[in-house]
Amino acid sequence: MNGTEPVQSAARLALRADLLDFRGDPGWSPEPGTAVRFRPDHWLLVEQGRIVGTLPGEEPPGDDWLRLDRRGRLLMPGFIDTHVHAPQLDVIASFGTQLLEWLETYTFPAEQRYADPGVAAEGAARFCDALVAHGTTSAVVFPTVHRASAEALLAAAHERGMRLIAGKVLMDRHAPPALTDTVDSAERDSRELIARWHGAGRLAYAMTVRFAPTSTPAQMAMAGRLMREVPDLYMQTHVAENRAEVAWVAELFPQARSYLDVYHGFGLLTPRAVLAHGIWLDDADRALLAHTGAHIAHCPTSNLFLGSGLLDWRRLEAQGASVSMATDVGGGTSLSMQRTLAEAYKVQALQGVRLPAWKALYTATLGAARCLHLDGEIGSLEPGRVADVCVWDWASGPVDSHRLSLGRQLHEKVFAWMTLSDERHLVEAYVAGHRRCARPQPPQPTG
Repeated sequence: MNGTEPVQSAARLALRADLLDFRGDPGWSPEPGTAVRFRPDHWLLVEQGRIVGTLPGEEPPGDDWLRLDRRGRLLMPGFIDTHVHAPQLDVIASFGTQLLEWLETYTFPAEQRYADPGVAAEGAARFCDALVAHGTTSAVVFPTVHRASAEALLAAAHERGMRLIAGKVLMDRHAPPALTDTVDSAERDSRELIARWHGAGRLAYAMTVRFAPTSTPAQMAMAGRLMREVPDLYMQTHVAENRAEVAWVAELFPQARSYLDVYHGFGLLTPRAVLAHGIWLDDADRALLAHTGAHIAHCPTSNLFLGSGLLDWRRLEAQGASVSMATDVGGGTSLSMQRTLAEAYKVQALQGVRLPAWKALYTATLGAARCLHLDGEIGSLEPGRVADVCVWDWASGPVDSHRLSLGRQLHEKVFAWMTLSDERHLVEAYVAGHRRCARPQPPQPTG
């Protein structure tokens, strides 16, 4: 999408819209409370790529600001996707399998193509642009086992100024030969990638164990050793997604108390560990998450699409564990965080729980930033935060326009927007104050 105004922002940018963000966890009530911050018709002030303040709409900043009037639209922090696979755009919406068969039939063949640096570079650019076009400005991402794939993904995100956490996938068994590494090659590649990319711009490196069945104990021990050497590394993997997978892990690691305990035994559970799914956990597992500070990336569209199961979110939180939100494309069915949140509502509803819009949106913005220890940088509209922000249409057609016109309370309006909107509602997305995606805008109001 190309805008009618310059893609690169001015040094001082002011956006006028309805501002929505969070000060803290709003909990499970539809009442807004003090954690929800809604400021209708305000200017968001951005200087040198960071948020510096707000002003009421009728009090515009001076003429030395580039003022963009988006009255009647919604402005929020960019979404944070905590688990997504860059190469799996190639297999999104693939028919008819559960997890393990899905990997063999669709995922592994698609990922083998990313050994080609040209394919990897093209795919990384497409993926990063697609994220932003869906209103997601930060993400925790799997490339493939190939170093070229990780290099391409990190380079593409760096070029766009994005906050991205990623790392070469580790797989030294139970995968096609074209997708396997060794303990030594994985360590060599990981060390070189960490030296080049960890902390470069807005990038961070994650030790990326695909899942316990595809890494030998020696490889997971190597990953744990690197995490001890570089304490601010992240770790990303999958856990307890599917019952057959859980049974397989129990056969492979009979000494471990549980699937989650496998990772704990190798020192992989830290406050910077992101574990996708976490459906088939028990109380001891949930307590272990709380103890280690590792958190679960909830992937509702993927869990429903692959028939994996329903996340018991309330029980996780009751035992002190944290949850963020993730699309898990390509097991998931859309990069749209709104579609993902709408499915999360259904997952909870099937268990007799109602997920308010506040809790859902918090989990995809400030809540995710807190889980990643990045809330000083992203996730809210607080002064000092990087200006990763998106402007949305409240409605884009007659159905949602009519529905929103009938909204009586703020939560009703926001919940309807969350449920009915998707990437087609995105007006523009800014990454560090630079506009990276936009629809053409009508002429600015005068006077």
